Amino acid sequence: MNLPKLKQSRRLTYTDYLYNFFATITGLTIFNWQFIKQAFIPPYEISEIKKHMDELGVKTFGIVSITGLIIGLVLAMQSQPVLQRFGATDFLPGMVALSVVRELGPVITALIFAGRVSSGIGAELGSMRVTEQIDAMEVSAVNPFKYLVVTRIIATTMILPVLSVYVIIIAIFGGYIAVIITENMNIYYYIDSVLRSVEFGDFIPGVAKTFVFGYIVGLVGCYKGFTAEGGTEGVGRASTTSVVLSSLLILIFDMILVKISLWIWPTLG
Repeated sequence: MNLPKLKQSRRLTYTDYLYNFFATITGLTIFNWQFIKQAFIPPYEISEIKKHMDELGVKTFGIVSITGLIIGLVLAMQSQPVLQRFGATDFLPGMVALSVVRELGPVITALIFAGRVSSGIGAELGSMRVTEQIDAMEVSAVNPFKYLVVTRIIATTMILPVLSVYVIIIAIFGGYIAVIITENMNIYYYIDSVLRSVEFGDFIPGVAKTFVFGYIVGLVGCYKGFTAEGGTEGVGRASTTSVVLSSLLILIFDMILVKISLWIWPTLG
């Protein structure tokens, strides 16, 4: 698999930055096509996928739990004074739920996931690359791309939607904590308002796009780590650029997917 080489000189010109940008896009496209071809060829390494789902996903529950709770608390506390001006505090539970379900929950979870997972994958595979462990796997007749890359991308694609649903539930609960502090609202009224406000068409697009976000996190982390070079400095660079690039792509694709979802479900607008 021949990928374009990035320029690593200490003083890069604007032309070099432009070259590196297109080299990265080209490299990611080739890397993505390689994944698509390898993903449907046996063996499927199910045990490795389960292991990575545990390492990359289950162990992320702690940080996303705190994140989800804070999202709900802050959103409700910030919105309550504004709605109070218009005498619309009864709409607070629905507004919190819709905001979390449609946008804040999936996107912020994906960004937190990218910060923890993409950098970890980039550093791990980068270390294996610069220490020639990947080359040793090739010599041993083991397909390193299949074993190291395909399993991680599938794992991140499958686990992020689960994390997003969990964060949405925690964030709605966090919103209730803020509401009872400021409004002393009954929990049954709060739950009823949430259920009446959130429809099927709100929930599905928000969660569905997290499959794309998870795929991006795994793809970028694996690409940066698998193509790392330059010793320990290259490993650090792979880890850092993995987070930056995956976060940027998540925001770009979120904008695209929101437009697509509004086109498919016009009632969301």
